[in-house]
Amino acid sequence: MRRGVHIILYALFGPDEALDRQAMRRQVDLSLNAEIAGIAALGLATEVAKLSFAERCKVMDWVAEDVAGRTALGFTIYGQSVAEQVAMVRHAERCGAGWLVLQPPQVGTYPAEEYLSFFSRVMGETALPCAIQNAPQYLGRGLSDDDIGRLRQRHANFSLIKAEATADDAARLKTMAGPDFMVFNGRGGLDMVSCLDAGCDGFLLAPDVADLSARVMRLYDQGRREEALALHHEVLPAITFIMRSLEHLICYGKRVFAARAGLEVFDRAPALRPEAHDLAICDALARRFGAFPVAQDGARVP
Repeated sequence: MRRGVHIILYALFGPDEALDRQAMRRQVDLSLNAEIAGIAALGLATEVAKLSFAERCKVMDWVAEDVAGRTALGFTIYGQSVAEQVAMVRHAERCGAGWLVLQPPQVGTYPAEEYLSFFSRVMGETALPCAIQNAPQYLGRGLSDDDIGRLRQRHANFSLIKAEATADDAARLKTMAGPDFMVFNGRGGLDMVSCLDAGCDGFLLAPDVADLSARVMRLYDQGRREEALALHHEVLPAITFIMRSLEHLICYGKRVFAARAGLEVFDRAPALRPEAHDLAICDALARRFGAFPVAQDGARVP
């Protein structure tokens, strides 16, 4: 798993609410121009819970085809049973994934040992590096630091945590798990420099302003912390607006990206419907940050 900012793709739909092949391809190609460390799909920003098993496999196929080995490739594994998640793991392996993020099943609420057993059975079915998405504020369930430590003892390929954590929480996780265990954060890149100070190894972010967040991390890694902090402060109002909630991210973060990418957004129901005031904010942010980076030869995706 590579240190840096990895983009987690949005699900882009057509007016018929079906996945839009060309829009998804454009999203990958523009993301690759943003000098990011990798691309992933099927997380919360991909609205994975709205996708059927067949659609999740289709997204894997498309993204793998479009990435074509040009950067690190990962997939979130979503499913309500061990068998369903293992089937998703097998498809991810066939698509050439380099790493996986396991989500807890979204059925019921159970003691930690039940989730440890669930994750353990799925991890035991693959040699790929695995993370878990530990985001109780979004998923309604998660693991404690002790639980994470126990799972680490069971599986050498459990090598990363995808958290939605404050800088203090990230520092604690990094200290608890050890130097060979990577801590990736989300939260849209809020507190990004503080999280890097705390030892975060990377971020998994939706693409709306991820090109700018990736630049923040590159500056930080070059020892230019004050420049990184200044750029982050420029981007922070957009992050704060987009990350009001998961629904807000999917509604308005997607529209900020689309405006910068020359795409149109169609929502798949159920969805938060955009309001005129917030759409005006999206347009202002898109104008402020400009079009998404293009290839060095200036060519845009058709």
